[in-house]
Amino acid sequence: MKKNLKLLVVAGARPNFMKIAPLLWCIRAHNNSTVNGEVKIDCKLVHTGQHYDAQMSQVFFDELGIPAPDFNLEVGSGSHAAQTAEIMKRFEPVCAAEKPDWLVVVGDVNSTMACTLVASKMGTRVAHVEAGLRSFDRTMPEEINRIVTDSLADLLLTPSEDAGVNLHREGVADSKIRCVGNVMIDSLMANLNKIDSSSILKKFGLEDGKFIYVTLHRPSNVDEAASLGTIVKELTAIAGHWPVVFPVHPRTRKRMEDFGLLPKENSGMKLLGPVGYQESLALTRHARCVLTDSGGLQEESTYFRTPCLTLRPNTERPVTITIGSNQLTDVTRLRADLEKVLKGGEKIGNIPPLWDGKSAGRIVQSLIDSN
Repeated sequence: MKKNLKLLVVAGARPNFMKIAPLLWCIRAHNNSTVNGEVKIDCKLVHTGQHYDAQMSQVFFDELGIPAPDFNLEVGSGSHAAQTAEIMKRFEPVCAAEKPDWLVVVGDVNSTMACTLVASKMGTRVAHVEAGLRSFDRTMPEEINRIVTDSLADLLLTPSEDAGVNLHREGVADSKIRCVGNVMIDSLMANLNKIDSSSILKKFGLEDGKFIYVTLHRPSNVDEAASLGTIVKELTAIAGHWPVVFPVHPRTRKRMEDFGLLPKENSGMKLLGPVGYQESLALTRHARCVLTDSGGLQEESTYFRTPCLTLRPNTERPVTITIGSNQLTDVTRLRADLEKVLKGGEKIGNIPPLWDGKSAGRIVQSLIDSN
């Protein structure tokens, strides 16, 4: 008889919450359906507090039905080094006391790498959900986090075939890799009925397919006056014909204020505060196109087949380009690319394999099989 399975699941920042929610739902369903002799799963949730603002954290717990964390490390903000070190210091006693069979980490934020380092040094096995993604750009902190986490993980749970190819190229044994699909899509599909009834279009006076949805937060786009100024200029020009809906990341808003780039109220630019998960999905589904530098939004727009422009020189999610609705752009051709997209098809691309809402079940089964 296999012994019961003890897991610690880590989340730290907004992109993690949509990935852990389906796992927690699936584990609960598994435990409710087990009969005598079958493996039960003891799962505890660790929130590192890397994102701690209510609009960046608590709203996602509420909308996704995530239970209160068993451990909240309350790390807060700081430089990459300071934040990573503080997470490690605060997570180590939790890992030592709990002695899990597996640490489950998701994505590529500092919390993912920091907790992986701690667990690996303590001899605890690590399972990485969303393993194998690569931008091949080591100037991105997330790329360092991905490489370190995957090099230490014992079970690498990939969202797409290209991720497995990357891991094989890096010498990872095939026995460690499982292609489970995109767990983010599990959350998306579970919320489809809620976003259909979302009032956000009415709330902001928007028409279906008649606006551009923008999210930007990466330093390369928002930390320099020249790049942010060009982006705001081009969006303001487009906003004269197509409303631009821009939920502004707190850091991006501060930069706009510092550089004197806040658009005028009658410009056609609708600057919002951070929106919740369901509102963001509704905006993605109903937009004419999306402009973003977010990894998650590239995936969500691909599922909805909404045309997406990613304002980055590269993406760790190339399947959204080769199969989906995504393409890369930069500030020098932003307006031309936007105009081209707006003249093209309203729904483009296809949904990649295993983006079917069943990834969490494959992840949980992989953990049970590896017990």
